[in-house]
Amino acid sequence: MTDFTGLVAIVTGGASGIGAATAELLGQRGAIVAVLDRDIATPPAQPALALPCDVTDTAAVNESVAAVADRLGGIDIVVNNAGIGAVGDVTANDDAEWHRVLDVNVVGIARVTRAALPHLRQSSHAAIVNTCSVAAPVGLVQRAVYAASKGAVWSLTLAMAADHVRDGIRVNAVTPGTADTPWVARLLAQADDPAEAGRALRARQPMGRLVSAPEVAHAIAYLASPLSASTTGTVLAVDGGMSGIQVAH
Repeated sequence: MTDFTGLVAIVTGGASGIGAATAELLGQRGAIVAVLDRDIATPPAQPALALPCDVTDTAAVNESVAAVADRLGGIDIVVNNAGIGAVGDVTANDDAEWHRVLDVNVVGIARVTRAALPHLRQSSHAAIVNTCSVAAPVGLVQRAVYAASKGAVWSLTLAMAADHVRDGIRVNAVTPGTADTPWVARLLAQADDPAEAGRALRARQPMGRLVSAPEVAHAIAYLASPLSASTTGTVLAVDGGMSGIQVAH
């Protein structure tokens, strides 16, 4: 497919996991891809531009987004994928951790989008896709801070879609289930019994396996594509059935 030919796409958190898979797929389908990540030591295959950027730093975000627009000739698509996790119930994390997670997962989206909006308004195919999580619509144990942040991403996505539909900017989100990413691998490595923890994560998704990063990337590409020009304000589940069906064990 060549539906993204000539379009400039920013992917935050694009150096690994879902972000890397998304950057590679958009590039394969013709996009000119800029990867923004705190660590770009191992960027995905051949992005047009890879810039170090911390989404909690407003000045760095503004500088990076401006550099993308200047060097690549504009911005058509923003994939707000940068995010961090957290483990524990509501008592397990102190105020600093609450602020840290919300700063990255929620305010980070606002910073990047705010910087990109003037350029998106100039595009005929403007689209924003936010990476949310199944933790937003489904109550998961030991994910209080993370779930709160992703619930905010869900609501923010709908608010942004309403605010910018008249600007010709579509805004959507994906809600992955537990995905086979480096962050999940690190989480399992910290468990008392990594094998059992992995089994439990797979078992809670009706399909019985983890979601793959390329599967989420394809959903992001669908929402970002000019072929989906009437799709906005949509939150697309890619969660192995976790939010929609129950299977007897």
